[in-house]
Amino acid sequence: MKPLKTKVSITLDTDIIEQLKILAEADDRSFSQYINLILKEFLSRKQA
Repeated sequence: MKPLKTKVSITLDTDIIEQLKILAEADDRSFSQYINLILKEFLSRKQA
């Protein structure tokens, strides 16, 4: 069973959004999936 997800609304700089969209597409992920992946990796490193 997939973990539950919650919708959030955030404001990001336009240049950051464009870079993330390019990276997400190159990784064959949606924008949302890619941000989620980045945040999980960041939090994992912070806990280590």
